[in-house]
Amino acid sequence: MNRPANPDVLLQPRPPSPLQEIRDERFERHGVRVVVKRDDLVHPELPGNKWRKLAPNLRAAVERGRAGLVTFGGAYSNHLRATAAAGRLLGMATVGVVRGDELAGRPLNASLARCAADGMRLHFVSRSEYRRKAEPEVLAGLLAAVGAADAYVIPEGGSNALALHGCAELGRELRGAADVVAVACGTGGTLAGLAAGLGPGQRAVGVPVLAGGFLEAEIRSLQRQAFGGPAGDWTLAEGFHHGGYARIPAELEAFAAGFEARHGIPVERVYVAKLLWALAALTGSGAFRRGTTLAAVVTGAPDPCEGAGRPQADSSR
Repeated sequence: MNRPANPDVLLQPRPPSPLQEIRDERFERHGVRVVVKRDDLVHPELPGNKWRKLAPNLRAAVERGRAGLVTFGGAYSNHLRATAAAGRLLGMATVGVVRGDELAGRPLNASLARCAADGMRLHFVSRSEYRRKAEPEVLAGLLAAVGAADAYVIPEGGSNALALHGCAELGRELRGAADVVAVACGTGGTLAGLAAGLGPGQRAVGVPVLAGGFLEAEIRSLQRQAFGGPAGDWTLAEGFHHGGYARIPAELEAFAAGFEARHGIPVERVYVAKLLWALAALTGSGAFRRGTTLAAVVTGAPDPCEGAGRPQADSSR
């Protein structure tokens, strides 16, 4: 298999992503200016934080002479789909280790069917084995089982030290553009890198889309791995998960549809809708002082697989 010489040339990303100012009375009446960082436009098949996280890992895979990629996710994982698309575009073999051996033998859902169409080989494992996937012996066994002992391994959600450096570039693109930069959080990797890339006087706010309150320790751990210690000024705004991952109640759906109609910006429901809802609520409660410029990062585009039989409790990106 021919290894690509330069993933950036073949993938043709379009950074820096544009900033779009919006006029919305929910913010303006509190003296808050809002700009939207359209990271959904950075790449048509690897939008937003998928590109930011995958790009440095793809470069590393090529530099190390790896012809294949192995990664992990749930049955509706955006990360699996992005990795499969990257493999197709780069001519690299991909394997997706999928949580839930009960799914094996069933017809593939729309999300996994797209992964397979892009050439990804799917390997289903039990939920108990999946939880132990980071243990060296378990990981070695998984790689042997899929015949990919020499593959480049990307963690679930794509969040590792290299990914954080990719997300730090997003922060650098926003230097001087806003006082507060806000992003939705799944694994916490995007926030951890974004905060590190921002300039003095800027702060990052993360809006977790999962219940549980576990992200603070995870973000600190990721920053230690990537930067050697804490990096940047960041906080978490909890309480806007709307019941948990992939739960989209009617009021959130109505809010997202209204935002799209008002501003002409597509709103991905699982992450971006919760981010925008949280920012409107926080602004209304006085969380941002008058005169603040607030940047909302659109980390992904609406996906046609969303709602195609998606259950209401899959936490994998």
